[in-house]
Formats: sequence, structure tokens, C-alpha cells
Amino acid sequence: MKRPEGFDPPGRQQPDPPGRKPVQPRQAKTPTAAAQRSRPTSPPRPEATRQQPASPTRRAPSRAVAPDAAAKADLRRSARERRRFERAEVRRFTRRTRNRRASIAIVAGVVVSLAGLVFVAVYSPILALRTITVDGTSRVDAAAVRAAVGGQLGTPLALLDFGRITKELSAFPLIRSYVTETLPPDTLVIHVVERQPVGQVLVGGAYKLVDPAGITVQDSVERVPGVPVIDVGSSDPTSPAFTSVVAVLIALPPALLAQVDSISAHTRDDVSLVLTGVGQSVRWGSADNSARKAALLAALIAVTDPSRAGEFDVSAPSNGIFRPS
Repeated sequence: MKRPEGFDPPGRQQPDPPGRKPVQPRQAKTPTAAAQRSRPTSPPRPEATRQQPASPTRRAPSRAVAPDAAAKADLRRSARERRRFERAEVRRFTRRTRNRRASIAIVAGVVVSLAGLVFVAVYSPILALRTITVDGTSRVDAAAVRAAVGGQLGTPLALLDFGRITKELSAFPLIRSYVTETLPPDTLVIHVVERQPVGQVLVGGAYKLVDPAGITVQDSVERVPGVPVIDVGSSDPTSPAFTSVVAVLIALPPALLAQVDSISAHTRDDVSLVLTGVGQSVRWGSADNSARKAALLAALIAVTDPSRAGEFDVSAPSNGIFRPS
């Protein structure tokens, strides 16, 4: 009976049974030369060089840190480019919003500026009335006009009461019309147009110079030379006779008006004139076609002896005649 292996103490071998060949121990196979030739050979590994730590007082060679510095520079450059690209993209996507905000800011600034200007113009004492100037006066006292409207001194120009000015100037009958002009920062100019007399009316032994509206411009005890005397039987400026007389005087050219000594009428259709000199008279008729009649009268006077008394008849504007007396 064979004893199982593994129970013999080490170093002790069991004898082989009779008739059995001894077993040779197996040897490891070695590769042949052909196998060794076909097996790829790997390059020898370089021996790892062990770097010695740098001395605290000695810097490492520049060749060892140059690659790291270049890499860091590339990273910083890439980061800057990326940030620049991101900012450009943000600006591109927010362009409409920024434009809208800029427009709103501009409009708001304009509104605020206008509001400030209006406030300064209306309420600021910088533009308050301090000077009143009156021009165009000869018969009207300019100082009296300035005193009449001087109650608004110190009022801002934008808040002047022009209705009040009209009421104050209506107290001057010789002012036919006026125009006001404000000159910042503190001046008011009043351009006055005075009434001009068109004739003089004898009333109660005194002469009143009247304008086309019949308003008395000047009173005089004696007759004023160069101004024709109006005789319509009354001093009513609304009568038809007075209206016709005024229309004729306005239609006369200045050279012919200077030769008129007096004009009279009792109705609107029987206007007559008396010229200076020898007292030649003119039968005018109605005030219709006064411009044509004035041209016809000027032509007749030009061909008539001024020292010859008589009457010019221009009542028919197409056929004028001179009748000697």
C-alpha cells in the first residue's frame, strides 16, 4: 500500500517500488533561437534620473522652467481672448437694450432742460421787466405812456398782462395803434402809431384837427395852415357827408392834397373842394371812383392857368371839364 504523499517528513524520500522506472523531474522549457529571434524586443528603458532638490539659495536652470512659463502665458492669453469675446457677445446681444436706454435718457434730458428753461423764463427774476421804451410819438407824451404801463415793472416778461396794457393805452386818444416788443432780459418796447389829422373842423370858434375816424387830434384857437377845413354842417363823424369827405381826402395824392384849402358836403353825393390861390373850385360829386377823379383833376390843373378863376368838374370820371367864371 502506497502512502500518500505529503505525510513524509521533509528531506526524506520514499524508495521506488520494484520494477518502476525512476521519474525524472521536469525542466522548464527554454525558448529556441528562432523563437527568440521572432519575439519583438522592447527598447531598453532609460534609467529614471533622480532629480536632486534645488538648493534654497540656488535657482533652477531656466531650461527647466521655460516650458511652464510659456504654457502659463498661453493660458493667460487664451483667458484674455475669451473674456474679450464674451464681452463682445454681451454687447452684441444687448445693443438694442442699450440703444433704447440711451434714447430714453436723451429724451428725459431734453424734457428736463425745457422744463428748466420754462421755469427760468416764467418765474425767474432774471427776466423781470425793468425798462420800458416808447417810440413813434410826437404829439403823445412818451413819459406819460411809460408811467401808464409802469405798474408791471418787476413782472417777468412771460407773465406781462397785455390786456392791461391795452386798457391803459386806450386813455390816449392820439394813439391810433401800437405794437409791443419784449427784448430779454428786461426790456419792453412800445411802438406807437399816432393819429394823423386829415382835416380841421370849426367848432365854437375853435378849430379841432380830426383824423379819418373823427377823433380830435389837436385843438387850436387859430386855423392850422396846411390842413384843409372840413364843412359838413355838423361835427358828427358818423354822418354820410363826413364819411364821403374823408374818403375823398384820403384818395388825393399828397401834391394835390396840399392845394386843397377847404372841402364841404351836405350829402354823400355833393362833395366839393376849394383850391388855394385864386380860389378855383372843384365839383367832385360822390366819393365813388375817387382815384380816377383825382387823376383827372391833376391833368386838368396841369393844362389850366392857375391865375384863372373857374370850376373844375370831375363828377364824371370819364369826362372832366373846366368852366371859367
